Amino acid sequence: MEKKQCIFHIPIDLRGQKNSGSSVRPNKMIEAFQNIGYKVEIIMGDGKKRKQKIREIKKKIKKGEKYDFLYSESSNLPTLLTETHHFPRYPFLDFRFFRFCKKHNIKIGLFYRDVHWKFDHFKKGKSKYKLIIGEWFYKYDLWQYRKHLDVFYLPNKKMLPYIPISFNGEIEELPPGGSIPGRDLEPTNTRSRSNDNQLRIFYVGGLSSLYNLELLFKATQALDFVSLVVCCREEEWNKEKEKYEQYLNNRIKIVHEQGKELYSYFNQADILNLFVEPIPYWDVAIPLKLFEYISNQRPIIAVKNTAVGNFITKNKIGWTCEYSLKALQDLLSQLYSDKIDEKKEIHVKKANIKALKCNNTWEVRAHKVVADLK
Repeated sequence: MEKKQCIFHIPIDLRGQKNSGSSVRPNKMIEAFQNIGYKVEIIMGDGKKRKQKIREIKKKIKKGEKYDFLYSESSNLPTLLTETHHFPRYPFLDFRFFRFCKKHNIKIGLFYRDVHWKFDHFKKGKSKYKLIIGEWFYKYDLWQYRKHLDVFYLPNKKMLPYIPISFNGEIEELPPGGSIPGRDLEPTNTRSRSNDNQLRIFYVGGLSSLYNLELLFKATQALDFVSLVVCCREEEWNKEKEKYEQYLNNRIKIVHEQGKELYSYFNQADILNLFVEPIPYWDVAIPLKLFEYISNQRPIIAVKNTAVGNFITKNKIGWTCEYSLKALQDLLSQLYSDKIDEKKEIHVKKANIKALKCNNTWEVRAHKVVADLK
Protein backbone atom coordinates (compact mmCIF):
# COMPACT_ATOMS: atom_id res chain seq x y z
CA MET A 1 0.00 0.00 0.00
CA GLU A 2 1.37 3.41 -1.01
CA LYS A 3 2.44 5.59 1.88
CA LYS A 4 0.44 8.82 2.28
CA GLN A 5 2.63 11.80 3.13
CA CYS A 6 2.12 15.55 3.26
CA ILE A 7 4.05 18.59 4.39
CA PHE A 8 2.63 20.99 6.99
CA HIS A 9 4.23 24.44 7.16
CA ILE A 10 3.74 27.28 9.62
CA PRO A 11 6.32 30.04 10.32
CA ILE A 12 5.97 29.96 14.13
CA ASP A 13 6.60 27.45 16.91
CA LEU A 14 3.50 25.57 18.13
CA ARG A 15 5.22 23.37 20.68
CA GLY A 16 3.94 23.94 24.20
CA GLN A 17 1.13 26.19 22.94
CA LYS A 18 -1.70 23.72 22.35
CA ASN A 19 -4.22 25.76 24.35
CA SER A 20 -3.28 29.23 23.12
CA GLY A 21 -5.79 30.77 20.74
CA SER A 22 -3.54 31.19 17.69
CA SER A 23 -2.12 27.67 17.92
CA VAL A 24 -5.34 25.66 18.33
CA ARG A 25 -6.22 25.56 14.65
CA PRO A 26 -2.80 24.47 13.25
CA ASN A 27 -2.40 21.84 15.97
CA LYS A 28 -5.89 20.50 15.20
CA MET A 29 -5.15 20.38 11.46
CA ILE A 30 -1.91 18.45 12.01
CA GLU A 31 -3.80 15.99 14.21
CA ALA A 32 -6.60 15.73 11.62
CA PHE A 33 -4.21 14.88 8.77
CA GLN A 34 -2.68 12.20 10.99
CA ASN A 35 -6.13 10.87 11.91
CA ILE A 36 -7.05 10.38 8.25
CA GLY A 37 -3.89 8.36 7.61
CA TYR A 38 -1.18 10.83 6.64
CA LYS A 39 2.40 10.92 7.79
CA VAL A 40 2.91 14.64 8.33
CA GLU A 41 6.31 16.28 7.88
CA ILE A 42 6.11 19.45 9.97
CA ILE A 43 8.05 22.62 9.18
CA MET A 44 7.68 25.08 12.06
CA GLY A 45 9.61 27.03 14.65
CA ASP A 46 12.01 29.92 14.26
CA GLY A 47 13.90 30.51 11.03
CA LYS A 48 16.86 28.34 12.04
CA LYS A 49 14.63 25.34 12.80
CA ARG A 50 12.58 25.80 9.64
CA LYS A 51 15.74 26.06 7.56
CA GLN A 52 17.03 22.77 8.93
CA LYS A 53 13.73 20.95 8.33
CA ILE A 54 13.36 22.40 4.84
CA ARG A 55 16.86 21.17 3.99
CA GLU A 56 15.94 17.65 5.17
CA ILE A 57 12.72 17.57 3.16
CA LYS A 58 14.40 18.91 0.02
CA LYS A 59 16.96 16.10 0.20
CA LYS A 60 14.17 13.53 0.47
CA ILE A 61 12.32 14.99 -2.51
CA LYS A 62 15.48 15.02 -4.63
CA LYS A 63 15.96 11.34 -3.77
CA GLY A 64 12.45 10.54 -5.00
CA GLU A 65 10.37 10.80 -1.79
CA LYS A 66 6.75 11.59 -2.68
CA TYR A 67 4.54 14.10 -0.88
CA ASP A 68 0.90 14.50 -1.86
CA PHE A 69 0.78 18.21 -1.09
CA LEU A 70 2.10 21.09 1.00
CA TYR A 71 -0.44 22.69 3.35
CA SER A 72 0.55 25.91 5.10
CA GLU A 73 -1.06 28.21 7.64
CA SER A 74 -0.18 31.86 7.97
CA SER A 75 0.81 33.49 11.22
CA ASN A 76 -0.88 36.50 12.78
CA LEU A 77 2.37 38.29 11.92
CA PRO A 78 3.83 38.61 8.41
CA THR A 79 6.00 35.62 7.57
CA LEU A 80 9.22 37.62 7.49
CA LEU A 81 8.60 39.15 10.94
CA THR A 82 7.90 36.00 12.97
CA GLU A 83 11.31 35.88 14.65
CA THR A 84 11.20 36.91 18.32
CA HIS A 85 13.06 40.14 17.49
CA HIS A 86 10.80 40.73 14.43
CA PHE A 87 13.78 41.33 12.17
CA PRO A 88 13.58 39.63 8.74
CA ARG A 89 16.68 37.44 9.05
CA TYR A 90 15.30 34.76 6.71
CA PRO A 91 13.68 36.79 3.91
CA PHE A 92 13.75 34.06 1.24
CA LEU A 93 13.51 30.84 3.26
CA ASP A 94 9.81 29.98 3.20
CA PHE A 95 8.83 31.23 -0.24
CA ARG A 96 11.88 29.69 -1.89
CA PHE A 97 10.70 26.40 -0.47
CA PHE A 98 7.24 27.04 -1.90
CA ARG A 99 8.89 27.63 -5.29
CA PHE A 100 10.91 24.40 -4.90
CA CYS A 101 7.73 22.42 -4.17
CA LYS A 102 5.95 23.97 -7.14
CA LYS A 103 8.89 23.02 -9.37
CA HIS A 104 8.56 19.42 -8.15
CA ASN A 105 4.81 19.30 -8.87
CA ILE A 106 3.75 19.38 -5.22
CA LYS A 107 0.52 21.36 -4.97
CA ILE A 108 0.36 24.08 -2.34
CA GLY A 109 -2.57 25.30 -0.29
CA LEU A 110 -2.40 27.97 2.37
CA PHE A 111 -4.92 29.00 4.99
CA TYR A 112 -4.89 32.77 5.50
CA ARG A 113 -5.69 33.17 9.15
CA ASP A 114 -6.94 36.70 9.35
CA VAL A 115 -7.05 40.13 7.79
CA HIS A 116 -7.21 41.93 11.13
CA TRP A 117 -4.47 44.31 9.99
CA LYS A 118 -7.08 46.02 7.78
CA PHE A 119 -9.34 46.90 10.74
CA ASP A 120 -9.25 49.72 13.27
CA HIS A 121 -9.12 47.46 16.35
CA PHE A 122 -5.71 46.17 15.19
CA LYS A 123 -4.33 49.68 14.65
CA LYS A 124 -5.09 51.00 18.15
CA GLY A 125 -1.99 51.90 20.15
CA LYS A 126 0.43 51.31 17.24
CA SER A 127 2.62 54.01 15.75
CA LYS A 128 2.05 55.12 12.17
CA TYR A 129 5.58 53.95 11.32
CA LYS A 130 4.95 50.41 12.59
CA LEU A 131 1.62 50.23 10.77
CA ILE A 132 3.19 51.28 7.44
CA ILE A 133 6.03 48.76 7.79
CA GLY A 134 3.69 46.02 8.93
CA GLU A 135 1.27 46.60 6.05
CA TRP A 136 4.12 46.37 3.53
CA PHE A 137 5.12 42.95 4.90
CA TYR A 138 1.51 41.70 4.97
CA LYS A 139 1.17 42.71 1.31
CA TYR A 140 4.47 41.02 0.51
CA ASP A 141 3.05 37.75 1.87
CA LEU A 142 -0.03 38.14 -0.35
CA TRP A 143 2.15 38.84 -3.38
CA GLN A 144 4.10 35.63 -2.74
CA TYR A 145 0.90 33.65 -2.23
CA ARG A 146 -0.37 34.87 -5.57
CA LYS A 147 2.79 33.51 -7.24
CA HIS A 148 2.94 30.12 -5.55
CA LEU A 149 -0.40 28.86 -4.27
CA ASP A 150 -2.73 26.44 -6.00
CA VAL A 151 -5.47 27.01 -3.42
CA PHE A 152 -5.90 30.03 -1.16
CA TYR A 153 -8.03 29.14 1.86
CA LEU A 154 -10.05 31.69 3.81
CA PRO A 155 -12.22 31.18 6.89
CA ASN A 156 -14.97 33.04 5.03
CA LYS A 157 -15.08 34.32 1.43
CA LYS A 158 -16.55 37.59 2.72
CA MET A 159 -12.95 38.35 3.72
CA LEU A 160 -11.93 38.55 0.06
CA PRO A 161 -12.84 42.25 -0.55
CA TYR A 162 -10.48 43.21 2.30
CA ILE A 163 -7.52 41.49 0.63
CA PRO A 164 -5.75 44.14 -1.46
CA ILE A 165 -4.23 41.79 -4.04
CA SER A 166 -6.18 39.78 -6.60
CA PHE A 167 -5.58 36.03 -6.67
CA ASN A 168 -5.72 33.94 -9.82
CA GLY A 169 -5.84 30.44 -8.32
CA GLU A 170 -8.65 28.68 -6.54
CA ILE A 171 -10.13 30.40 -3.49
CA GLU A 172 -11.89 28.12 -1.03
CA GLU A 173 -13.47 28.46 2.40
CA LEU A 174 -11.87 26.41 5.17
CA PRO A 175 -13.51 27.55 8.41
CA PRO A 176 -12.49 26.09 11.76
CA GLY A 177 -13.63 22.60 12.66
CA GLY A 178 -14.94 20.97 15.78
CA SER A 179 -14.17 17.86 17.73
CA ILE A 180 -16.61 15.24 18.85
CA PRO A 181 -16.31 15.55 22.65
CA GLY A 182 -14.82 12.52 24.36
CA ARG A 183 -17.80 12.28 26.70
CA ASP A 184 -21.57 12.34 26.50
CA LEU A 185 -23.33 15.56 27.38
CA GLU A 186 -25.66 15.10 30.30
CA PRO A 187 -29.32 14.76 29.36
CA THR A 188 -31.38 17.75 30.41
CA ASN A 189 -33.38 15.79 32.99
CA THR A 190 -30.28 14.79 34.98
CA ARG A 191 -29.22 18.34 35.77
CA SER A 192 -29.56 19.90 39.15
CA ARG A 193 -33.13 21.17 39.63
CA SER A 194 -31.99 24.12 41.72
CA ASN A 195 -31.75 26.41 38.69
CA ASP A 196 -34.52 25.00 36.49
CA ASN A 197 -36.34 28.34 36.61
CA GLN A 198 -33.34 30.04 34.97
CA LEU A 199 -32.31 30.44 31.35
CA ARG A 200 -28.64 29.56 31.62
CA ILE A 201 -26.15 31.21 29.23
CA PHE A 202 -22.47 30.27 28.94
CA TYR A 203 -19.69 32.19 27.18
CA VAL A 204 -16.05 31.11 26.91
CA GLY A 205 -13.48 33.30 25.20
CA GLY A 206 -11.86 36.70 25.22
CA LEU A 207 -12.94 39.97 26.78
CA SER A 208 -11.77 43.01 24.81
CA SER A 209 -12.92 45.61 22.31
CA LEU A 210 -13.16 42.69 19.88
CA TYR A 211 -15.33 40.66 22.27
CA ASN A 212 -17.49 43.31 23.93
CA LEU A 213 -20.16 41.61 26.09
CA GLU A 214 -21.51 44.72 27.81
CA LEU A 215 -25.00 44.44 26.33
CA LEU A 216 -25.25 40.80 27.43
CA PHE A 217 -24.27 41.78 30.99
CA LYS A 218 -26.89 44.57 30.98
CA ALA A 219 -29.61 42.21 29.75
CA THR A 220 -28.73 39.56 32.32
CA GLN A 221 -28.78 42.12 35.13
CA ALA A 222 -32.23 43.32 34.06
CA LEU A 223 -33.85 39.88 33.57
CA ASP A 224 -34.16 37.95 36.81
CA PHE A 225 -34.79 34.66 34.95
CA VAL A 226 -31.40 34.75 33.16
CA SER A 227 -28.11 33.50 34.60
CA LEU A 228 -24.74 33.95 32.91
CA VAL A 229 -21.34 32.28 33.27
CA VAL A 230 -18.43 33.99 31.54
CA CYS A 231 -15.16 32.07 31.27
CA CYS A 232 -12.10 34.11 30.31
CA ARG A 233 -8.44 34.46 31.17
CA GLU A 234 -7.92 36.04 34.59
CA GLU A 235 -5.64 38.75 33.20
CA GLU A 236 -8.29 39.75 30.66
CA TRP A 237 -10.94 40.00 33.37
CA ASN A 238 -8.66 42.15 35.53
CA LYS A 239 -8.09 44.45 32.56
CA GLU A 240 -11.78 44.76 31.64
CA LYS A 241 -13.63 44.31 34.94
CA GLU A 242 -14.06 48.03 35.56
CA LYS A 243 -16.47 48.06 32.61
CA TYR A 244 -18.45 45.04 33.83
CA GLU A 245 -18.44 45.18 37.64
CA GLN A 246 -21.44 47.54 37.71
CA TYR A 247 -23.62 44.75 36.28
CA LEU A 248 -22.51 41.89 38.53
CA ASN A 249 -25.03 40.10 40.76
CA ASN A 250 -25.61 36.58 42.05
CA ARG A 251 -26.78 35.44 38.60
CA ILE A 252 -23.54 36.42 36.83
CA LYS A 253 -20.47 34.30 37.48
CA ILE A 254 -16.92 34.92 36.19
CA VAL A 255 -14.63 31.85 36.00
CA HIS A 256 -11.15 31.14 34.66
CA GLU A 257 -11.11 27.51 33.52
CA GLN A 258 -9.95 25.51 30.52
CA GLY A 259 -9.98 22.02 28.99
CA LYS A 260 -12.07 19.40 30.75
CA GLU A 261 -12.95 21.90 33.46
CA LEU A 262 -15.35 23.49 30.93
CA TYR A 263 -17.47 20.34 30.49
CA SER A 264 -19.75 21.03 33.44
CA TYR A 265 -20.44 24.58 32.23
CA PHE A 266 -21.40 23.35 28.76
CA ASN A 267 -23.59 20.66 30.35
CA GLN A 268 -25.42 23.18 32.53
CA ALA A 269 -26.00 25.73 29.76
CA ASP A 270 -29.25 26.12 27.87
CA ILE A 271 -27.65 28.39 25.26
CA LEU A 272 -24.15 29.56 24.35
CA ASN A 273 -23.18 33.14 23.61
CA LEU A 274 -21.59 34.76 20.58
CA PHE A 275 -23.61 37.95 20.95
CA VAL A 276 -20.86 40.60 20.87
CA GLU A 277 -20.71 44.18 19.63
CA PRO A 278 -20.77 43.97 15.80
CA ILE A 279 -17.72 46.03 14.86
CA PRO A 280 -16.85 45.76 11.11
CA TYR A 281 -14.46 42.87 11.77
CA TRP A 282 -17.43 40.63 12.60
CA ASP A 283 -18.81 41.11 9.09
CA VAL A 284 -16.18 38.61 7.91
CA ALA A 285 -14.77 36.76 10.93
CA ILE A 286 -15.69 33.20 11.88
CA PRO A 287 -14.18 32.45 15.31
CA LEU A 288 -12.97 29.02 16.32
CA LYS A 289 -15.29 29.10 19.34
CA LEU A 290 -18.34 28.83 17.03
CA PHE A 291 -17.30 25.28 16.17
CA GLU A 292 -16.29 24.55 19.75
CA TYR A 293 -19.86 25.46 20.66
CA ILE A 294 -21.23 23.21 17.91
CA SER A 295 -19.09 20.36 19.24
CA ASN A 296 -20.73 20.80 22.63
CA GLN A 297 -24.20 20.67 21.11
CA ARG A 298 -25.87 23.71 22.58
CA PRO A 299 -27.82 26.39 20.63
CA ILE A 300 -26.08 29.72 20.09
CA ILE A 301 -27.18 33.37 20.16
CA ALA A 302 -25.46 36.01 18.01
CA VAL A 303 -26.00 39.36 16.33
CA LYS A 304 -28.07 39.44 13.17
CA ASN A 305 -26.27 39.93 9.82
CA THR A 306 -22.77 39.22 11.12
CA ALA A 307 -20.80 36.33 9.57
CA VAL A 308 -21.48 34.24 12.67
CA GLY A 309 -25.14 35.26 12.78
CA ASN A 310 -25.61 34.32 9.12
CA PHE A 311 -24.04 30.89 9.72
CA ILE A 312 -26.31 30.29 12.71
CA THR A 313 -29.42 31.35 10.79
CA LYS A 314 -28.53 29.34 7.67
CA ASN A 315 -27.97 26.15 9.67
CA LYS A 316 -30.82 26.73 12.16
CA ILE A 317 -28.59 26.14 15.19
CA GLY A 318 -29.59 29.15 17.29
CA TRP A 319 -31.06 32.63 17.19
CA THR A 320 -29.99 36.09 16.10
CA CYS A 321 -31.33 39.57 16.76
CA GLU A 322 -30.41 43.20 16.22
CA TYR A 323 -27.68 44.65 18.42
CA SER A 324 -29.82 46.50 20.93
CA LEU A 325 -30.68 45.95 24.57
CA LYS A 326 -34.40 45.65 23.83
CA ALA A 327 -33.91 43.16 20.99
CA LEU A 328 -31.66 40.99 23.18
CA GLN A 329 -34.04 41.14 26.15
CA ASP A 330 -36.96 40.21 23.88
CA LEU A 331 -35.01 37.25 22.49
CA LEU A 332 -34.01 36.00 25.95
CA SER A 333 -37.59 36.38 27.16
CA GLN A 334 -38.78 34.31 24.20
CA LEU A 335 -36.20 31.58 24.92
CA TYR A 336 -37.10 31.52 28.62
CA SER A 337 -40.78 31.16 27.76
CA ASP A 338 -39.91 28.34 25.35
CA LYS A 339 -37.97 26.52 28.06
CA ILE A 340 -40.62 26.90 30.75
CA ASP A 341 -43.54 26.03 28.45
CA GLU A 342 -41.59 23.16 26.85
CA LYS A 343 -42.30 24.33 23.32
CA LYS A 344 -39.28 22.27 22.19
CA GLU A 345 -37.63 25.06 20.15
CA ILE A 346 -34.37 24.67 22.07
CA HIS A 347 -34.50 20.89 21.51
CA VAL A 348 -35.05 21.39 17.77
CA LYS A 349 -31.92 23.56 17.59
CA LYS A 350 -29.95 20.93 19.50
CA ALA A 351 -31.03 18.28 17.00
CA ASN A 352 -29.91 20.51 14.12
CA ILE A 353 -26.51 20.98 15.78
CA LYS A 354 -26.13 17.24 16.28
CA ALA A 355 -26.68 16.69 12.55
CA LEU A 356 -24.35 19.55 11.62
CA LYS A 357 -21.38 18.82 13.84
CA CYS A 358 -20.41 15.54 12.15
CA ASN A 359 -19.94 17.45 8.87
CA ASN A 360 -17.79 20.14 10.48
CA THR A 361 -15.02 18.26 12.26
CA TRP A 362 -11.31 18.94 11.79
CA GLU A 363 -11.07 15.63 9.93
CA VAL A 364 -13.69 16.86 7.44
CA ARG A 365 -11.56 19.98 6.89
CA ALA A 366 -8.46 17.80 6.33
CA HIS A 367 -10.33 15.64 3.81
CA LYS A 368 -11.27 18.79 1.88
CA VAL A 369 -7.63 19.87 1.67
CA VAL A 370 -6.68 16.41 0.40
CA ALA A 371 -9.41 16.52 -2.24
CA ASP A 372 -8.36 20.03 -3.35
CA LEU A 373 -4.61 19.40 -3.52
CA LYS A 374 -3.87 15.74 -4.15
